[in-house]
Amino acid sequence: MADRPSPATTKPPTVTGTPAAPASFESLLEPLLDSAFGTALRFTRNRADAEDLVQEAALLAYRGFGSFEPGSSFRAWFFRILTNAYFTKYRKRKREGIQVELDDAPDIHLYLRTAELGLHDRAEDPASLLMSKVATEHVEAAIAALPDEYRVAATLYFMQDFSYQEIADVVGVPVGTIRSRIHRGRRLLQKALWTIAEERGIVSALGARGDEGD
Repeated sequence: MADRPSPATTKPPTVTGTPAAPASFESLLEPLLDSAFGTALRFTRNRADAEDLVQEAALLAYRGFGSFEPGSSFRAWFFRILTNAYFTKYRKRKREGIQVELDDAPDIHLYLRTAELGLHDRAEDPASLLMSKVATEHVEAAIAALPDEYRVAATLYFMQDFSYQEIADVVGVPVGTIRSRIHRGRRLLQKALWTIAEERGIVSALGARGDEGD
């Protein structure tokens, strides 16, 4: 997962349609737009929907700015609004793309699968070898394949570096629930990455060539 690009591969949307916002609100919001759009894109898996989601969250944040407590984290406050807007408007839409069965994968799913492939005899860290062949877009596709609750938690944790407590505050659930979602989400993510590696021919290529990496 090294060398991740910026959250969006294209320029994030400019927030429009809001009244002239106070300079303090604009100065707080502007630095977040790129990461907010990247997060919205992972939530919705659609650029147009992501743009709409950021626009809606920005308008809701502007209207509710009076409830923001100075000195607290504006980033966490805004991402809570963004996440709630997503859950309200988009979570019931039909899922698209690669699907991951909800049965749990073991904690060492990639370890077990790479052992079956015979990579343990050829590489000191076979899971890392496999991951070195997986492009960032494939990792994002794996996250996008997770069920809503796990996709949101994984996006905020792995892509936005929120702590467990910050995610709990954003999503509005106990921190123990977030720990559980991240733990299970990590297992499901391993399963999704293996599925993607198989579908992209990465697994068969490694097995056929005995590739030990460059």
